Amino acid sequence: MQIDFHHGATYVVARLAGFDHHHANIVAYCAQYVDDATNRGVIEFDNGAMYERTSSAHKTLDYRNFESLANHRVWIPFHFLPGNGGLPAGQDPPGKFIDKLRCVPDSPVARDMLRACIHNHHYDPNHPTAPNAALHRLGITMHVYADTWAHQGFAGVNHQVNAASHLRGPDGVVDQGTMSRLVGYFLGEALPLGHGAVLSNPDKPYLVWSYTNGRDEVIHRDNPIDFVRAAEAMCVAMQRFRVGAETAAVPGMSAQDLGVFAELIRGTRDPDGDARHRVWLDAIASGAFSFGPASPSYVAKGVGSWKHAALGTTAEHDGEEEFPYAPEFMHSDWKLFHDALQEHRYVVLHHILPRYGICAA
Repeated sequence: MQIDFHHGATYVVARLAGFDHHHANIVAYCAQYVDDATNRGVIEFDNGAMYERTSSAHKTLDYRNFESLANHRVWIPFHFLPGNGGLPAGQDPPGKFIDKLRCVPDSPVARDMLRACIHNHHYDPNHPTAPNAALHRLGITMHVYADTWAHQGFAGVNHQVNAASHLRGPDGVVDQGTMSRLVGYFLGEALPLGHGAVLSNPDKPYLVWSYTNGRDEVIHRDNPIDFVRAAEAMCVAMQRFRVGAETAAVPGMSAQDLGVFAELIRGTRDPDGDARHRVWLDAIASGAFSFGPASPSYVAKGVGSWKHAALGTTAEHDGEEEFPYAPEFMHSDWKLFHDALQEHRYVVLHHILPRYGICAA
């Protein structure tokens, strides 16, 4: 999924789940920042303090860069959550280990991830006192959860199962434009990581398409249906987060809001994610949804970004420089995001996946 869903649509779903503007903005910012947090390493301050941040994405998500992308600590916990064939812990899907790694929408693994987020949130919607990373981790979790629909069938490792050919549109005609681009992307013996072989097709909400996977199976995808289902499940998950109960009976989206949401998914057809994002922001600002007009904001880097507010830097990449320390850093959204990022990754890789017999890092 791209910024139109991870930020714009996630903000809408958070509001419909009951969060106010400020808290929904945090959730949506974090959901998108998972794709933009490309720097890692130790930050050093002028008073001797240090903070180690981590990355959840690689610059430009370039599927050609196999060496840097072959990083299980990034792709598996943040973008291609293993689905264990849709089976519960203790059971194995038919086939090989790779079949445990392929994404499955709303899998038992994904629900365990939601459960861990809910149980550890320390969030009281009536008394949101001292800043903590609860909402930041929720935003990260919503990114990963949504991608189990968009990335279904793919795995976050270099493997033939991710290979694709004969990409077709809804009319069954081969998509020659995409296929010609693939010639320059995959040469010789290189195998695709994730959904590299279908480029951004899984992440565009309006597409109805098909392809032949690395096992010579024809896969039909209806992104609008998948994206709407993801949003409905996200709304339920966030409502359960708010009440602190993983199985609570909650209403989900209203029929009216769901209709508006689905129309935006199907009708916003610009191939550029940023352009679609602007359509979502305009719809939100116009009061298209039941929570009324609102103005969510997102700046990944530079002036107006969380990183700028925390460190005072406008650089896209930072090197060996020291940053001025201020006590406010400890409660900055940028630090809380990175706290939550590291917590999420550790829980997924070292607690959840091992219960399914998956050792991924």
